[in-house]
Amino acid sequence: MSKVCDVCGKGRISGNAVSHSNRHSRRVWGANIKKVKAIVNGSPKRVSVCTRCLRSNKVERAI
Repeated sequence: MSKVCDVCGKGRISGNAVSHSNRHSRRVWGANIKKVKAIVNGSPKRVSVCTRCLRSNKVERAI
């Protein structure tokens, strides 16, 4: 399962983990991706969608 939203393209971003002693090491943040059944081209299909797109009704859920 890829950690990329099929609607907006949101994926992983990278940055630094900073410890209490201010040492820096690289780390990644993953997008909050859910597998949902959505209506795509008139038929239900299972797609990977981020929770921001789900909350803002950018996908039509299939029931």
